Amino acid sequence: MSEDDAGQRWSTISASSRGVSSELDASEPRPSNLDLTSGALVRRSRRTPVTGWRRGVHRLTGGILAPGESADEAHRRELVDRVRQPISGDYRIAVLSLKGGVGKTTTTVGLGATFASLRGDCVIAVDANPDFGTLAQRVPQQTESTVRDLLAAAPRISRYSDVRAHTSQAPSRLEVLASERDPAVSEAFSEDDYRRVVDILRVYYNVVLTDCGTGIMHSAMRGVLALAHALVLVASPAIDGARSAAATLDWLQHHGFGALVERTVVVISAARPGATNIDMEAVTGHFLARCRAVQVVPFDEHLAEGAEIDLGLLRPATRRAFLELAAMVADDFATVSGRHAAGRRA
Repeated sequence: MSEDDAGQRWSTISASSRGVSSELDASEPRPSNLDLTSGALVRRSRRTPVTGWRRGVHRLTGGILAPGESADEAHRRELVDRVRQPISGDYRIAVLSLKGGVGKTTTTVGLGATFASLRGDCVIAVDANPDFGTLAQRVPQQTESTVRDLLAAAPRISRYSDVRAHTSQAPSRLEVLASERDPAVSEAFSEDDYRRVVDILRVYYNVVLTDCGTGIMHSAMRGVLALAHALVLVASPAIDGARSAAATLDWLQHHGFGALVERTVVVISAARPGATNIDMEAVTGHFLARCRAVQVVPFDEHLAEGAEIDLGLLRPATRRAFLELAAMVADDFATVSGRHAAGRRA
């Protein structure tokens, strides 16, 4: 093609384009730079599978054959996206059970570690047990400090590192603030103390979990419930465990915490292996009629050890259960963010 022919062809295309443009409805919005998004312009290849036969085919063919994600992988990615959604301000989660030995502290660490490992912001768990709390024993110990030491240092805290000096951090990036180790003085941790601790932590952490004691009448618990955005209520797959959890909801409902009951996620944690004779559908149905969601966490040998918890040592089903639990809790982030925004406008 000669230069004259090419020029004539370009002129024809340009004229045709100008003709089309001149016929556009003036009421329609004009194109802008906002239309040129990567989603509209970039041709995406299928996501690389990370498990199963799809991953094997992808590796053996050097990526020539890409079967894409399985339905399970796509669901996991959707769960992770829910966990990672942004938070305006801080989000406070109280983990509670009136019955001991049902996995309350284990749930606190599993949930907190899942958030910390998947989010880019700071996540901390606070031991608010008025007795000898064991939360700090479930992560590698890096400091002897407790909530009492943090409160004593409060006048000198002006940056994140000042708080970090009083916490221990797990490989998941979850930080833990230990309770007072001396049972003789631990009862002194009052509602006012808890509120002061939260006032410090909310400046530096986006997600704050509180591992509560088994009682509901002690002073600190009043502060925990008053400041919580959501409640995770832990029960066992047994009649007494379910009744105890239901009684907790009754107490909350009758003492002005009905809104918190509606945002509660119930966790049914199996402390022993094997199936039970309990009708789990009936149990979950009862709590679903009263609360926002129910999650079953299966028995796991690593959790049953009572030692430090490492997400990498959990069974896949247990890790998936904690991921689903974190996604359920995170679904409320936007609601709280909306309340924060409304408060700022007011």
